[in-house]
Amino acid sequence: MKIRSVEGADYYVISPLINEWWNGRQMSDMLPKLFFDHFQNTSFIAEEEGEIRGFLIGFLSQSHMNEAYIHFVGVHPEYRGKKIGKQLYNHFFDIIKQNRRNIIRCVTSPVNKTSIAYHTNMGFKIEQGDKNLDNVSLHTNYDGVNQDRVLFVKHLV
Repeated sequence: MKIRSVEGADYYVISPLINEWWNGRQMSDMLPKLFFDHFQNTSFIAEEEGEIRGFLIGFLSQSHMNEAYIHFVGVHPEYRGKKIGKQLYNHFFDIIKQNRRNIIRCVTSPVNKTSIAYHTNMGFKIEQGDKNLDNVSLHTNYDGVNQDRVLFVKHLV
């Protein structure tokens, strides 16, 4: 497995795959091309035999100088469970450490139980919100009206 930085052209390969990888959920609008053009140093592609197996889009916070944010992560459904996501996350963590950052944040939808389980297994803590659903703390209206989110934080050592 090769991990490399994203390039602008990767947008045109990944964008059409997103909704398919998310079982028809309309997710591609959450990942505009600007991420592929402006966050290449902190966003990565996992490739094998010239095929994209996964990707991670992240960036360094401009407001909080010791923080970074993971915006979007995807692994091809046929390759899940093969530690591709973990490799991408660990690569991101290494880059964050090199940039003297030690706090990583990310957000997911409360309906994405797989993402919640994955992040907690990776050592992320759920930040206390203002509402609980199925024993998970939520931040109501975080991304707009009726757009509740689960917020995660991880402190690197």
